[in-house]
Amino acid sequence: MRVSLFVTCLTDLFYPDVAECVVRILHRLGQEVEFIEEQTCCGQPALNSGYMDEFKAVAGRMIRLFENAEVVVTPSGSCCSVVREYYPHAFEDDPVLHAKAVAMAGKTFEFVEFLQKKLKVDWSRWNLRCPGSATYHYSCHHRGIDMSADDVLGLIRELKGLELRPLEKMDQCCGFGGTFAVKYGDISGAMVQDKIDCVKATGARILICNDGGCTLNIAGALRRQGIDVEVKHIAQLLDAAMADGGRG
Repeated sequence: MRVSLFVTCLTDLFYPDVAECVVRILHRLGQEVEFIEEQTCCGQPALNSGYMDEFKAVAGRMIRLFENAEVVVTPSGSCCSVVREYYPHAFEDDPVLHAKAVAMAGKTFEFVEFLQKKLKVDWSRWNLRCPGSATYHYSCHHRGIDMSADDVLGLIRELKGLELRPLEKMDQCCGFGGTFAVKYGDISGAMVQDKIDCVKATGARILICNDGGCTLNIAGALRRQGIDVEVKHIAQLLDAAMADGGRG
């Protein structure tokens, strides 16, 4: 299968190693990976701010860039949800672009969703070891792509030696919400404080978070308070485990 990587703005700027991990994992699983260098933003900031004309301009460009892709995979649940939920609705008044938007929505997957539901990887063929302790934050936007916490937790549990500790209020928003954090700073700050209090209570050394926005928000709050917890994307842990363990 030929996979087109939609890297997303935050991953590209702040977490390029996550994208590299995704590519290595897909290669190990026998997938051909391409990267369309002209790609930019999915349009989410404009959408969240109510600038629909600007959103449609960016979204339309993305649709044209990925029109010939066989399948599109992204390490961000929020950007995936924008493509899946909002692209088709944005172009309902344009028959040509609407059909292309529907097609892109149908072939765009979040990374874990792609592994677990599209490829249906048999992880028993791999000796995946990842010693340590971790907890997991469920990003709000995963609801928009009908991806449950169990979908990610199922993959996390494939990592042998990783002690998974339950996180109270796992599915509660961290308070980022894009422009929400700017418009309602006090509320956002209170929400992320609640989140990091729950993370700290687990005693885990790693917080698994599969969204760039949530990662920026939570990791920043942890750092400012001197809390020694690493925030990792599941791709980073899985890539290291596959490199170290190889096939069983």
